[in-house]
Amino acid sequence: MIKAVIFDLDGTLLNRDESVKKFIDNQYERLNKWVNHTPKEKYITRFIELDNRGYVWKDKVYQQLTEELEITGVTWEDLLQDYISQFKNNCIPFRKLFEMLEELRNKNFILGMITNGIGQFQMDNIKALGIEKYFQTILVSEWEGLKKPDPNIFLRALKQLDVSPNQSVYVGDHPENDVKAAQNVGMKGIWKKDIQWNNFATDLMIDDLGKLPSIISNLSKNNKVSC
Repeated sequence: MIKAVIFDLDGTLLNRDESVKKFIDNQYERLNKWVNHTPKEKYITRFIELDNRGYVWKDKVYQQLTEELEITGVTWEDLLQDYISQFKNNCIPFRKLFEMLEELRNKNFILGMITNGIGQFQMDNIKALGIEKYFQTILVSEWEGLKKPDPNIFLRALKQLDVSPNQSVYVGDHPENDVKAAQNVGMKGIWKKDIQWNNFATDLMIDDLGKLPSIISNLSKNNKVSC
């Protein structure tokens, strides 16, 4: 029987692509005095390219951005600090996030989260979404000293939730760091479909968070004999 559902954050619960677009648009407007020599569209597009969907940390992004766009009067450190302090104000959830979490909680599933990233930054984003209350445990890689796909961060979450791998499901958007890494420790892995990985094939996949509770309920029924 499935007892616990553990989630990734970025690209799974948080619509990071849309949040980044909203943030960088707002940053351009807030700091217009120093960046208006560059067209807004160019500023936004280049940031998104350098960011590489979050896989490049922002110190490197802003260092290159200030150099390429010849930004003066404000340093890359200033831009980075603005990102750290202001991103949380631009967080956009995926559709049906809250309904899905409510339904899972009402069905008595234990909920957890494992996310790679900087500790306080990720926690600020979780709080900004208003979803912290749903999770019995939240592991952020910086604070844990481990990051996905290391199996130990999954095992640590399972221990904290007091469930075994075969009683648990992990939901994430990255084929290797999320789905396969969870499967490697004996969990069920559900892929939150992402257009970046169109060639990834897996038995369990969703493109709509609203479908998740019924999928997990069916998994739980099917697993009753083996668990």
